[in-house]
Amino acid sequence: MVQVFIQPAYGTPEARRYGAETLDRTVAFAGYADLLDPADLARLRALHPGGRARFWGAKDKYDRRMDTVATGDIVLFTGRKHVQATAEVGHGFRNPAFARRLWRPPPGKCLFSNVYSLRHYRRVGLPYEAIWALPGFTTGDNFMGLRFLDESKSAAVIDLLRS
Repeated sequence: MVQVFIQPAYGTPEARRYGAETLDRTVAFAGYADLLDPADLARLRALHPGGRARFWGAKDKYDRRMDTVATGDIVLFTGRKHVQATAEVGHGFRNPAFARRLWRPPPGKCLFSNVYSLRHYRRVGLPYEAIWALPGFTTGDNFMGLRFLDESKSAAVIDLLRS
C-alpha cells in the first residue's frame, strides 16, 4: 500500500527559503553528479528523464522511517495551517553532502541527511480542517514535524485528494 507522510515545508522562513529553491522550482540534478552515487544518479535519470526534479528531505533522526519510503508514496507539505502542496515520492536516498550543497544551510545548522525527489508536485492550499474532518485525525493538530500516517489515515487522505 502507498504510505502517506506529512512534512512541514512552508511554516518557518528557513523552510520557505528551502522550498523556494527545491519545491517551487525544479533542480538540474546533473550539476550535483559529483556528489551522487552512480546508482542514485541512474535512478534519478530514470524517474526524471528531463534531468530536473523537485527535492525535499528529512533529518538523520528520521533515518529508519525514511528507509521505508518508496517510489509512489505520497507526501503532504504543510505550513501556515494548510496542506500547501502534495507530491509523489520519486527516488529517496541518504546523502548529507548533496543536501548541504542543494540547500546551503548556515554553518553549523542541522539539515537533511535524507533526500527524496518528487513527481506530480502540485500546490493545493487545503486547510487543516479538511484533514481534521477525516476519521482518526484530531481537531487542532498542527502537524508539527515529520509524521507517517497509518494505513487507514493514509487511505482517507488519498481519497480526499482524489475527490
